Amino acid sequence: MNTKNKISSIILYVSLLVFVSFVVYILYINQEVFYTAHDRSEFIFGAPFFHTLLSKPFGLMQYVGAWLTQLFCRPAFGSAVLAAIWALIFLVGIKAFRLQGSASALMLLPVACLLTSVVDLGYWIYVSTIRGYWFSQSVGYLVMLLLLWAARCTPRKWHLVWYLIGVCLYPVLGWFALLFVLCLAVAEKPTWREFLAIVLLIFTAYIWHTQYYSNLRADAVVMAGLPRFITPSDNTPHLTYPFWALGIVSVLIPLFGKNLEKWFVPALSAVAGIVFTCSLMYHDQNYIDEMRMVRYAEDDNWKEVLQIAEGNQKPTSTMLFLRNIALMNEGGLLDRSFKLGNCSYPPYNPDSVHSSLFDIASPLVYYNYGMTNEAIRLDFENAIQAGFTPFYLKMLARCGVAMGDQELVERYTTLLHHMPFYGDWQPAPVTEKIKELEKAYPDEITGVENSDSYIVNGISLWYESDSKVASEQALLYAMMRCDSRRYWAALRNYVKLHLDETFPLHAEEAYILYMDKAPEEKRMMLPVEKSVYERYKQFWATLESNAKPGMTIEEVGEMMRADFGDTYWWYNIFGRKIPVINGNIGHEVHS
Repeated sequence: MNTKNKISSIILYVSLLVFVSFVVYILYINQEVFYTAHDRSEFIFGAPFFHTLLSKPFGLMQYVGAWLTQLFCRPAFGSAVLAAIWALIFLVGIKAFRLQGSASALMLLPVACLLTSVVDLGYWIYVSTIRGYWFSQSVGYLVMLLLLWAARCTPRKWHLVWYLIGVCLYPVLGWFALLFVLCLAVAEKPTWREFLAIVLLIFTAYIWHTQYYSNLRADAVVMAGLPRFITPSDNTPHLTYPFWALGIVSVLIPLFGKNLEKWFVPALSAVAGIVFTCSLMYHDQNYIDEMRMVRYAEDDNWKEVLQIAEGNQKPTSTMLFLRNIALMNEGGLLDRSFKLGNCSYPPYNPDSVHSSLFDIASPLVYYNYGMTNEAIRLDFENAIQAGFTPFYLKMLARCGVAMGDQELVERYTTLLHHMPFYGDWQPAPVTEKIKELEKAYPDEITGVENSDSYIVNGISLWYESDSKVASEQALLYAMMRCDSRRYWAALRNYVKLHLDETFPLHAEEAYILYMDKAPEEKRMMLPVEKSVYERYKQFWATLESNAKPGMTIEEVGEMMRADFGDTYWWYNIFGRKIPVINGNIGHEVHS
């Protein structure tokens, strides 16, 4: 081997090593995403689910993908299986496209496209209804490459048969069947007879639609299997870019592959793949923290939920509710809640899709607040759209335990037991706190639209409950509403039920504020710590000295966050959005 060939080989192997390391890193930092993918992906064991998917083009690939997605219950294992499929794509692609030497690195580009497709979804992971999405595209592409390899290994006279096979396989492979025919035509110049078969390709979708899929909309048959992220209110075309890129690259490789056996091709391919993935990948710490908190909350691991919350400075509303539930279970709700911050921040979401507590964790939140009927209603509402995924099946089973309905429990645990890693799963027992809260909540389905404010408003009305846990929740959410009238009602009930206990810090802060700024006829006289009262006076003095004409409330709040961001006073003033502070600053803020 001469020096030039040695250098080319070194560049090839180094480029492969760099790209493989990059793939391993991306898979590692997305472990929570993959667990959530399994938790929000439907796979129901049995003939009805199988036949439902098989009744649509590309349905078989979706069924296989749906089953493989459940392997993400162990994210490392599922990632290893997915990486193994990509490794096969790389090796089979080299054979199918007949790439040699440095040109073999071109197969890194299809792998980069498939990697991008599983890490760029963002909040679509909660609302997408594409069954088996996480594996179906990789499996479909691998089958397409195997067909291409087999076709190119047969005598040329059989190519016409392969073109017809591609047309016939459209119900199984969808758009990959069309890609197979196109790649074969580009790699092997077709004769005029084969050209007629390719012309038939143009009408393939129409033929199958009229003959077999007439019950489906035409757009569900044309380019079947090509993921599209469209809802009645949202449309995110850039999530389809990796698949268009996959198709274009697959056609260009047989066209120019033989002319790209250059020493620099491996490095260029690796860099192009890395840049493409990084430019489209969605990665946000709140996005990951939300997933981790939901995962731990499902297992009642509230210590881990709190640990995540303590390290997050700008939580979303979902994270706030889960953190407050964790404080309810671990203790210190009215002493730590506002220290950790109760201001929610909108999630980073570059897409048009709207995702909220309703999509992410609403049944889990309602269940832990003792609203079992509401949790069941939300489970079914979400499952009708997204499917009966493990998340909803587990919540329905837990709600069945809370209601004492063993038949309901067995129905949903049986479905779970047919899934990988769920063979011995059983719902956790209902905690004493949930049982207590169930008594505070009216036992009927309200049908009220699910929202953050609905939970806050509803729980703040529990001030007449004789439950200690409910009285604590009512007081917290009356404070979060910044509602002095509900605060006084909730405080009276709280004090009555907690006579021999210490006055919680944040309730004391709210007491001082409302005594000073919201006097009412029926108030309570309670002792307060001198140090807390002195800090309250310091808060207002600092506010009046920092606030200047023309400043926004956000600017003033940020100036005071370091010193007073852990108090209820800061939340009461700056947690509510006020557009602009005008001329009379001190009076405006006081009001």
